[in-house]
Formats: sequence, C-alpha cells, structure tokens
Amino acid sequence: MMQKPVSGPHLPGANAVGKIMRQVIWALAPAIGWGIFLFGWPALWLILITVVASLIFEAICLKLRGLPVATFLYDGSAVLTGLLVAMSLPPWAPWWIGVLGAALAILLGKQAYGGLGQNVFNPAMLARVALLIAFPIEMTEWVNVQPLFFGASFLESFNISFGGHLPDAVTGATTLGAVKTGFSSNLSLNSILVDYSVFLALIGWERGSLGEISSLLLLLGGLRLIRQGVIQWYAPASLLGSILVLSLLFHLVDSQHYLSPWAEINAGALILVAFFIATDYVTSPNTPIGQIIFGVGCGVLIFVIRTWGSYPEGTGFAILLMNACTPLIDHYIRPRIYGRYRNGKPIDIA
Repeated sequence: MMQKPVSGPHLPGANAVGKIMRQVIWALAPAIGWGIFLFGWPALWLILITVVASLIFEAICLKLRGLPVATFLYDGSAVLTGLLVAMSLPPWAPWWIGVLGAALAILLGKQAYGGLGQNVFNPAMLARVALLIAFPIEMTEWVNVQPLFFGASFLESFNISFGGHLPDAVTGATTLGAVKTGFSSNLSLNSILVDYSVFLALIGWERGSLGEISSLLLLLGGLRLIRQGVIQWYAPASLLGSILVLSLLFHLVDSQHYLSPWAEINAGALILVAFFIATDYVTSPNTPIGQIIFGVGCGVLIFVIRTWGSYPEGTGFAILLMNACTPLIDHYIRPRIYGRYRNGKPIDIA
C-alpha cells in the first residue's frame, strides 16, 4: 500500500494549512496541559505570553507587508510557533524571555525570509539557541516540580513571572545538566544518578522545560500525527534510531561514562524534536530518503554535542545545522519522474 504523500504547508490553500496546524496543536495539548499541572501558574503565564507575543509580532509583520492580517493569522502557524518556543523555555522563565523568544522566532526565524513556507531554519529552535547563547543563566534555571494548586499560589506566580523573583531553593539541574556537571568533577554515572527514577522519568516528574518532561505524552501525540498522515515516520524513526544505536554501543563499552539508551532517549527534548521539529515540512527534506538522512544527521549531532560538547542538550544546535543542510540534501536526493528518458536511461527532476 502506498504511503500517503504529504506536501509542504506553503503549497496547499490556507484552509489546509490551518487544518494541519490545528492537528499539531491538538497533538501537543496533552503534554502542554501536563506541564502546566507540574509547574503551576508561572508555566501557564509563560505559555500565554509567548503565544500572544507571537500573534502580535506576526500581525505587525503582515501589516507592514500589506497582507490581510486576519486571513494569515487564522492559519495557526503563529500560535504553533509560540507554543513550541514556550515549550523550549524553563517553565518559570521571566515574561520578557517569552516575548524575546517570540520576537526571534517570528521576526528573525520566519518573516525575515518571507513568511510561512520560506524560512530556512526552524523558528522555535532558532529562538531557543539564540536565547541560550545570549541569556545562559535565565535559560538554565530549572525549577523542581511545583504542581498546580500545591506550588506557587496564584498571586505568587505574578511575582515569579513578572517580577523576576525566582526562589533559589526550588531550582536545580536537569538530568543531562547533572551528568555534564558530574563528569566535570570526575564522578561516575552511578553516583550522579543516585536519585534517578525510571518511573518518574517516564511520567515526566523531573526538572526541565515543558518539552522535556512530557516524553510519553509527546510520543503519543507524535504517533497520532503519523496515524493521521500529518507527518511521516522517516525522520523520527531515523533520529531516535541513531541515538539508540550510538548510546547502546558506547554504554556497552563504558557504562559509567555513557548514558543508557533509555536515559538518553527520555532525557531532554529529544521526543519533541523528533516528532514536532524534525518533521517540519519547510525546513526538512522532501523525500523519504532525504528525511532519513536528515534524521540520522540530527541524531548523530545530538549525541556528539551531548556527550562531548559544552552544552548538556544539543537538540537545538543539531536541528539548525541540519536545516542548513536541507537544500543540499534535496539537491542530491530527488524523486524520479517515471516515463521520461534520455539516451535510454530514466532522468531525474531537474
């Protein structure tokens, strides 16, 4: 049975784009809701601020370009970009981080190239990497789980989100951050991950961004998109498969200095990136083979950056590097037009 083809969002009409965006948003909704429950009101304010800021910046750009604002805002792409940016931030990040992230994603990552369907780099990952480089402290302040109605109160959340009052007692390192810090102190994995729980990691009851602590729900959302035909399985499977193979090989060689495949795949924003970022129609290759190459490249780069690089989490850098390679991949990996021949041999698309 033939795979249902999926074309870029800049090719079908506005209604088709809006439908695709809404399906992706609904697939993200359970993970977003769980993240809000785990980190309380400040996480909700950050999501709302980032999404609203994305809509405002999108409307300004459309107005300046003389395009119908209401028509283009209805497609849902700005909302989805805002959600993905918010999911890549610390849940208790100050409000201005969300606004700046939205500005970077919409203005620099999307509209600077001509709008939806024209951008070279994934807007959300571009914003995350830029913020991480420019504001390393604000982007690495991870809070302990503070469940809604049990953590910061409604009034306290305003001081956290809008006043910048983040209590030091509730912050700590993510799993990948703790491993990176422990290795710099010549500690073994057993001593670093002494409190690591497979069950808590599975349900996301640990520090991290909203896109890091909901791996199970994000996986279910990604599988739903594949079943609906919104995305294809090539990029997610090749990305996760390459991470799985590399982590297994190195873990077998030295289990005290390399994470197990389970910890490697479940840690960080790997599942979010595999199903919701690496499958972006615009910034990833068009062909199945190209998507497999793209996914493998992302997986290898993520593993290399995580293992030997300066940053604990390498997903954003890996995606941007492979986005830059997408035109090259599409140039050499092209579908063949059947029925067209030259000198007795089939010719490819020019």
